[in-house]
Amino acid sequence: MPTCLNCQKSIEGRVDKKFCDPYCKSNYHYQKNKIKDHGLYKRIDLQLKLNRRLLREFNKAGKAVIRAENLWERGFNPNYFTNYWKNNKGDIYLFVYEFGFF
Repeated sequence: MPTCLNCQKSIEGRVDKKFCDPYCKSNYHYQKNKIKDHGLYKRIDLQLKLNRRLLREFNKAGKAVIRAENLWERGFNPNYFTNYWKNNKGDIYLFVYEFGFF
């Protein structure tokens, strides 16, 4: 009788069944993927999320002036942004989702 790949309980049902329930299947794949090295898209997504979180954290009132060093020491990377906007003066503002920086 086959056993569950996640919890090692015996499995009833189809002969080719690998997991005893959907929770075990989900947990097994979560644990397996957690160990894997992050791919390119995952690393970019993690950096964008970190950049957004830091900008949101420092920008409570809607407009704030922050020293770049304060952001950089907490892991902010200005090379990762989602879009940009150029004003009439020619200044370029970079955005990480809805939070912008100059």
